[in-house]
Amino acid sequence: MSPIQVMVNGLPGSVSQIVATQILKDERFELVPFSLTGPEIQQPEFSLESVKINLIRPEKRNSQIKDVIKSHEGLLSVDYTHPSAVNANAEFYCRCRLPFVMGTTGGDRKKLEQIVVSSSIAAVIAPNMAKQIVGFQAMMAYAADTFPGLFKGYSLEIRESHQSGKADTSGTAKAMVGYFNELGVSFTEEEILKIRDPEVQKTQWGIPEQYLAGHGWHTYKLVSEDRTVRFEFTHNVNGRMVYTHGTLDALLFLSAKVDAGVKGRVYDMIDVLKRV
Repeated sequence: MSPIQVMVNGLPGSVSQIVATQILKDERFELVPFSLTGPEIQQPEFSLESVKINLIRPEKRNSQIKDVIKSHEGLLSVDYTHPSAVNANAEFYCRCRLPFVMGTTGGDRKKLEQIVVSSSIAAVIAPNMAKQIVGFQAMMAYAADTFPGLFKGYSLEIRESHQSGKADTSGTAKAMVGYFNELGVSFTEEEILKIRDPEVQKTQWGIPEQYLAGHGWHTYKLVSEDRTVRFEFTHNVNGRMVYTHGTLDALLFLSAKVDAGVKGRVYDMIDVLKRV
C-alpha cells in the first residue's frame, strides 16, 4: 500500500513542525515538501530534519498549489496555521478539491462547516486533536444529552491557560460551555478566564517553565447555589505531542473516507475515535 501524501500547512509554526516531523518518521505517510505559510514569513523554505520544504506565501498559492496537487496523487492537507486564516484556508482547500484536517482553532466555525458541506471534498475539523481530551468531551456530550439540567443553579468558572502566542480563546473551552449550558448552567464564552501571561502561569498556576511556550491547562469548577457542593474537572497538557497522535489518526480516517468517495461531509474527532 502506498503511503498517504500529506502537506502540512503552517510551517514554520511549532505545532506544524511537530506534526510534520512525526509524519516523516511514520512509514504510513509521505511528507510533501510544500507548506502554505503566512504573509509575515519571508523565508522561501524551511529545513526539517533532512528535508527542505518550500514555503508558499498567500499571494503565490493559487499559482503553485495546482501543480503540487497534480504531482501528488491522493494528497491530503493538515492545517495548523493561524485563527485569522481558518475560513479563507478552508475556502481555498475546497476550491482546490484538497481534503483537509483542520486543527487550527478560531474563525467562524459554522461558516467553516458550511464551506465543506457545499463542496466536493470531505474534512476532519476539530478544536482539539488530543484523543483523550476528545473522549472527555464525548462523555460531557453524553451527560448533557442524557441528564439535561443536571447542574441547574450551579455557578461555573472556566479557566484556560495556553502559551502567550495563542491568539484566540481555547476551542475546547468554548465547546465545553455548550455542554454545561445543556446541563443547566448559565455561562457564556465571554466569561472564560483566558491566561496568557507566562509569569502568572509559572508563579500562580505552577506550570513548568519548559512548557510555558507550549501547553494547555484547563479547569472547570462548578459550585452549588448554597456553596455546599463543588465539582472540579481538570485536564493539563504539557507540550504538543498529544495533538500529533490524534492528527495522524485523523489523516488515516480521512484518507479512508476519500477512497470511499465521500464528499461534502464534515467529520470531527469523535467520529475519528468511533471510526464511523
